Amino acid sequence: MANFEGVQDVDGTTFGKSGGKIAFLGATPSVVTTGFVAPAATAATASTPYGYSEAQANAILVWVRALDAELKAKGIISA
Repeated sequence: MANFEGVQDVDGTTFGKSGGKIAFLGATPSVVTTGFVAPAATAATASTPYGYSEAQANAILVWVRALDAELKAKGIISA
């Protein structure tokens, strides 16, 4: 395994490079997944019917599951 030196500047350290693979804590390195689109920032309703529409709730769930899978794949959180 090669030693990695991050790119350091006044704003912090950058890990990886465009198109490169990255992983943490022993995970298998993989390219960064692109295309995560957060659900629309529509507030939940505070009157009947309370909460989110079914479409909003499903969009949030899909996004959270994709985020969870990416974090696990990179070794940032455990499976």
